[in-house]
Amino acid sequence: MKNRDLYLNQLIKFRDKNLIKVITGLRRSGKSTLLSLFENHLITSGVNKDQIIRMNFESFQFDEITSYKELHAYINDCMTDKNKKYYLLLDEVQQVSSWEKVINSFLVDANVDIYITGSNAYLLSSELSTLLSGRYVEIKMQPLSFKEYVDFLGPDDASILSEKFNQYLQYGGLPTVVQLLENPDTIGPFLEGIYNTVLMKDVIERNEVRDAALLENILKYIAANIGCIVSTKKISDYLTSSGRKTTSDTIDNYLKMLENAFIIYKANRYDLKGKMYLKTLEKYYIVDIGIRNRLIRLQGTDYGHILENIVYLELLRRGYEVAIGKIGTLEIDFVATKPDEKIYYQVSATIMNEDTRDRELRPLKSISDNYPKYILTMDQTIFNDYSGIKVINIIDFLLEN
Repeated sequence: MKNRDLYLNQLIKFRDKNLIKVITGLRRSGKSTLLSLFENHLITSGVNKDQIIRMNFESFQFDEITSYKELHAYINDCMTDKNKKYYLLLDEVQQVSSWEKVINSFLVDANVDIYITGSNAYLLSSELSTLLSGRYVEIKMQPLSFKEYVDFLGPDDASILSEKFNQYLQYGGLPTVVQLLENPDTIGPFLEGIYNTVLMKDVIERNEVRDAALLENILKYIAANIGCIVSTKKISDYLTSSGRKTTSDTIDNYLKMLENAFIIYKANRYDLKGKMYLKTLEKYYIVDIGIRNRLIRLQGTDYGHILENIVYLELLRRGYEVAIGKIGTLEIDFVATKPDEKIYYQVSATIMNEDTRDRELRPLKSISDNYPKYILTMDQTIFNDYSGIKVINIIDFLLEN
């Protein structure tokens, strides 16, 4: 079992705090493994096994627990010594109806530390957020970053970084993919299985979607247009030209469903002069490049936009809020902010061509503030500073601590 220190350290940091730890993310991105890693941490730090109550609601073992009363009774029976502290580790808890009542009850009445996972954002848009306002912390889990991917391969396999990076761009970062690399023919069917399961369980069944084919067409459009300005009208026009009539409201609803299942991420545009978020013409990125490639069979692949997708997800992992910057008619790929920090990024496959370099530098030069500005590129060059705008190789950027 490989470590996911980025997320495990967050759980350890919040251990024994009076907050529910909510781990969210795409199916098979490693949430169950993270709970197992944390369970091991608890045991090695001196917690007895009988104080850890671990339940995975996708396991047949707990198939008969379907109501909150049954869940409450089961956990209560496990807590045999009321003087001890118990750790509740509940995987895919949203399978149990009204589960949030149980969580709230134990938080109020028992000596417990609670950790739950879920594959859908509805986990937090249900009664939980009302019942537990200010009493939970969300840990957003993603597939492997490139740094984690290299760590998973081990030092011997990671010797040729450029080769591993191309592999990562082709197959994505779901942890199971690393185990399948010896037989690459198995990766495609695996990714398709994940995609179909997520679409069916976390979107179609969860939302009672009537037109599954339309939903899939919308997702394929997004996958083929990552990093491009998108509007519901653009999608509607494309679908109409393909013989599928629909409305903007339907498209908007389906996009929200895909976001809530952590398949796609929306990046809003931010007007740097007006200092306000714009309500139209967003960009979308997909959670895993391997799934994206499987969806569109590598047709219409834009290398620059794939790199943009990788950088966007990396900035989210590092805890930034990420927006698309607009300054007049120019665009900055990413404005990454934290409460005390702001960084501007342009992403380009190469800036060796003078026209391309000028095009990428122009938006950054037009920003009047003194926050750091970077161009991320696949180039290896000794020229890495243009009037204070730093140029960093993308692989080097992704491997930073």
